[in-house]
Amino acid sequence: MGIWRGLRVAFILGSLFMILLIIVYWDDIGGFNLYPLQDPKHRTLQSDSCPRTTTGSLLSPSTSRVQSSSSLTVPATASSTKPMPEKTRGAAEEQKQEEGKDKQEQGKEETQEDGRERSQTSADDREQEARKQRIMDVCSGRDDVEFPGRTRAFEQIPNRELDHLIVDDTHQIIYCYVPKVACTNWKRVMVVLSQSLISPSSGKPYTDPEAVPPDLVHNSTLHLTFAKFWRHYGSLSRHLMALKLQHYTKFLFVRDPFVRLISAFRNKFGRPNEDFYRQFGSVMLRRYGNVSGSLPETAAEAFAAGIKPTFQQFITYLLDPETEKESMFNEHWRQVYRLCHPCQIKYDFIGRLETLEPDADRLLKLLEVDHLLRFPSGARNRTATSWERDWFAQIPITMRRELYKLYEPDFELFGYPKPDSVLHQ
Repeated sequence: MGIWRGLRVAFILGSLFMILLIIVYWDDIGGFNLYPLQDPKHRTLQSDSCPRTTTGSLLSPSTSRVQSSSSLTVPATASSTKPMPEKTRGAAEEQKQEEGKDKQEQGKEETQEDGRERSQTSADDREQEARKQRIMDVCSGRDDVEFPGRTRAFEQIPNRELDHLIVDDTHQIIYCYVPKVACTNWKRVMVVLSQSLISPSSGKPYTDPEAVPPDLVHNSTLHLTFAKFWRHYGSLSRHLMALKLQHYTKFLFVRDPFVRLISAFRNKFGRPNEDFYRQFGSVMLRRYGNVSGSLPETAAEAFAAGIKPTFQQFITYLLDPETEKESMFNEHWRQVYRLCHPCQIKYDFIGRLETLEPDADRLLKLLEVDHLLRFPSGARNRTATSWERDWFAQIPITMRRELYKLYEPDFELFGYPKPDSVLHQ
C-alpha cells in the first residue's frame, strides 16, 4: 500500500515537472507562430513591394480610411490648382531673396553685437584683474610703499576697525563702504537685498533702492557688519568671518584720494553741519584759526557770522600729529586701506567712482542680483578731479607733499596717478 502511494506521488510530481518544462519552453519560443520563419532578406523585399499593406496593418480601420481618402483627394486638388502666373512667381522669388538678405544682415548685426559684448566683457575682466594685481603688488612690498598694517594678518585687526564691512547672508555678499564714494546708493542696494527696512507706505521691505530714504541708510542698526559679530556670535565670530570672507563675493568702490578729501570738506564744512561743527570745525578754528574770544555755539550762528573752517585749516588738522592721538580719523577722510583692509581681504571686485555706471552694472551681474534691482540713478557727487589745482592753490607746497605721503598708500593701491600738477607747482 505504501509503495503504491509513493508511486502516485512520484507520478504527480513528474507530471508537474513536465508541465513546468513545457511552460518554460513556451515562454522561450514566444507562443504559436502561424507563419513560418522567413529570411530577413525576403521580409525586406516583401515590405518594400507592398508598403501600403504593411502600413495598413499598423493603423486602425478608421485611420486607414482617412489615409486612403486623403491619398485620393490630394492628387485631385493638385490637378485642379491653376499654375502660378510668371509675374507672380517672379515677385515671390524677389520677396524671398529680399527676406534672405534681411535675415543675413540681421545675423551679421547680431554677430557683431555679440562680438562687441564679448570684447567689452573681456576688456572689463582684464581691467578688474589689473586692479586686483595692483593691490597684490603693493601689499607684497614690490612697490616699496610702506604703511601701517600692511603685513599684519586679518586676525590682528581690532573689531572696531571692521565696522565698514557690511554682510548680506541671503545673497552672500560683503560690501566695504567708503564714505564719499557713492556709499549712500550702495547702502540702499544692500538694504533692499537684506530686506532690513520696511516701507511705511506698503508695510513690506523696500524693493527699489531709489525709494529708500537716503538719510535712513546711514543708520548703523540697519546693517550687519563684522564689528557686530562678537556681540552676535561670541568666540565663534572670527571663525565665521573667515568662512564668509572665503565664500562670499566681496567688493568696494574707491576714488581719487585728493578729490575725495575735497568732497568731504565741501560736504561737511562748506555748509552748516551741527555735528561736524561741534566735533571738528570748532577744533580747527580754535587751533589754527586765530579766533579771538569764544566761538559761536552752533554751526548756523557761525556761518551767519562768516566763521567757518578753511580748506587749509582742514589740511593742517589732518597733518597735525595731535589729531590722531585724540582719536582716529573720521571715516569721511580716513584712508581706504584703513577702512577696508585690502591687504588682508582679497576683494572680488574693485569699482571706481570715475567709472561708476558701467562698474555698477557689471557688479550687479557678478552678484547675480541684476534681475532684482537696478543701481540708483541719483545725482552724482559733483567734485571733479580738475578742481584739484584750484583747491590746492593756496596750500603751501610742503603741506601738499606731506598730505600726499599721508594718502600715498591709497594712490598706489588703487592705481591713481601721482598728482604732479599739485605737488610740483
